[in-house]
Formats: sequence, structure tokens, C-alpha cells
Amino acid sequence: MLPIDAAAHGSRWRHRHPAEKALLGIGLTVTAICLPPWPGAPLVALAALAVLLGPAGVGGRQLWRAFRVPLGFCVTGALPLLVQLGGDTGWVSPAPGGPVQAGELLLRTSAASLGVLLLAFTTPVSDLLPRLVRAGVPAPVVDVALVMYRIGFLLLDTVSRVRQAQTARLGHSGRAAAWRSVAGLGATAFVRAFDRAGRLQAGLAGRGYDGTLRVLLPPATVSARFVGATLALLAALVAATLVLERFLP
Repeated sequence: MLPIDAAAHGSRWRHRHPAEKALLGIGLTVTAICLPPWPGAPLVALAALAVLLGPAGVGGRQLWRAFRVPLGFCVTGALPLLVQLGGDTGWVSPAPGGPVQAGELLLRTSAASLGVLLLAFTTPVSDLLPRLVRAGVPAPVVDVALVMYRIGFLLLDTVSRVRQAQTARLGHSGRAAAWRSVAGLGATAFVRAFDRAGRLQAGLAGRGYDGTLRVLLPPATVSARFVGATLALLAALVAATLVLERFLP
């Protein structure tokens, strides 16, 4: 199990209805995208951090380990805005207004990523996906997502075990040995993926699979207080952004 999945299963908000947490997490994400990047994005990011580190009970080190991956994508996506190709100034030259645009994009995407992480850190996928059927998502689509979610963990476990066996047999003692180990690891994972899929299909057929995976969901009710607090937070962020935008440069 990945650390973020383990954190979601042990979250303080584990037994809250996923719709509440989706409203908060997706609401913060949409707010970060729609509001002006300054000062909207920093305000949304601060609000998301306050919720994550406060009521949600996510550890700071744990949050940083999960956040640094999307942050890397945010930085990578913002860097191309700093330069332009072609034109009168040469083949590659600084883009007019590039630093401002790159900074705005970085602020907006970073804040939006924190909103998504809020939902991921508090809502296990096994609680969220089955409820999507009630929201109108076709059942076969949800079933495929559930199966792929399960197979993904099985393959990660297989890769980890094979890599440990290779390391114990000095499979990474040199560059040539490391390349052979990587090739063997890829081939083994490819073969075992098909084997796992075949056994899963046989198991489902033996249990009378009729096109729908029926799972038990923990009981949960939507809290009117939580929804009201979420809407109040989003409204406060919008109002604060519109007010501060007039006074901040």
C-alpha cells in the first residue's frame, strides 16, 4: 500500500462521507483555478495547508513527500513560459512577461494540487469509486477502475519482491548487472501482469460475475455542518481575494 493510501485509511476523516470531502477538496481546486493567481492562489494554498495539517491530521513530512511530486510537474510546466523560440531576438530568447506568467501558473497549479491532495489524504479510493455509480458514472467504468486499482498494488508488490531478490543475488553490483536486472524485472512484471489478470478473470467467473462488482460500503451520512463550513470557507476565500486584489499590487 502506498503511503498516501495508508494515510487515507487512517485519517481522522476516514468515516466522513466522501461527498463532503470531495466538496472541500474539489472546491479548493476549482477556486484556485478560477480566482486570480494573485492573491487567490496563495490564499487557497494557505487554507488547504491549514485544513490538511489541522483538522485532517496529516503530518507535515508526510504531506511534503506527497506534494513534491506534483510540485515538480508544476515547476516543469512553468519553466517553458520563461523562453520563446524564434523571432527577431534569436532562436531562443527570454519571453516577454515570461517570469510573471510562469509565477502565476506555478502559484495556481500548486494551490490546486493541494486541494487534490486534501481529498486523496482523507478519502480511500475503495470508498470513493463505488459511490460514483450513484453519481451517474457507468458501472463498468467503475469496475474497471477498481480492478486496475487492485492490480496496480499487486504489481508494485511483485516489482518490490523481484528487486529484493535481485539485490540479494548481487544483481545490482555493477552497471552491466544492473541493466540485466532491470530487463529481467520488466519481463517478469509483464508476464505476471497477464497471469494476475487471467487468474482474476477466472476468479470472477467462478463467483458468478454478471458485469457489476458489488462491495460493502461503510455507513456514512452527509453532515450539514461540514457542508456549511466548507461553503463558508470557499465564499470567504473568494471575498478575500476580490478585496485584496484592489489593494495589493
